Amino acid sequence: MAGGHYERAIMLFGKLEAGYPFGTYAQQAQMETAYAYYKTNDQAQALAAVERFIKLHPNHPNVDYMYYLRGLINFNDQIGFLNFVYTQDPTERDPKATRDAFAAFRLLVEKFPNSQYTPDGIERMNYLINAMAQYEVHVARYYYRRGAFLASANRAQGAVSDYPASPAAEEALYLMTLAYDKLGMPQLRDDANRVFLKNYPNSHFLPANASAPAPDKKWWKVW
Repeated sequence: MAGGHYERAIMLFGKLEAGYPFGTYAQQAQMETAYAYYKTNDQAQALAAVERFIKLHPNHPNVDYMYYLRGLINFNDQIGFLNFVYTQDPTERDPKATRDAFAAFRLLVEKFPNSQYTPDGIERMNYLINAMAQYEVHVARYYYRRGAFLASANRAQGAVSDYPASPAAEEALYLMTLAYDKLGMPQLRDDANRVFLKNYPNSHFLPANASAPAPDKKWWKVW
């Protein structure tokens, strides 16, 4: 493990557990196996190992780590930090892993509020909320650009309703204003615009013309 030879480590941990299933190190071997699969990017095997450990040892003193690892497995499958900074915006991908990661971290926080892993889990949950909100905005923008204005408005409204504190709410409100205008719904347009201006009076979307959303600014880039 220390040398990064994870596949070899998995095999040896398996032999250890098979040879001494009731020994001192059998449970530790199961935990290490889950981590080793995680390091080899084998999501399916890593999750299976985590679920097996939780099922077999629900009261283990370190079971909170396995809940945390379950979140990490889904989190890194979707949005590894170094990966997304330099390549694809993670919010443009299928959001299933994002939702699974959020659910896993939420379970950790609820079951183990005093765990040493809970503060990091909370930070990752906040990040994931923003990612899920921005995904909804991506979809709303996609519909708008293709003339599906009602679908765009509904998706943007969902982002505002479900994630009101997210940075993505700004663009969602802006898209609602544009979409309702295209649909010939002046009352809904004006309502959305009033909320938009009240909450974001200095928004960078304001100078944009009314025919299309302003160029997208990556929400996760702070520089």
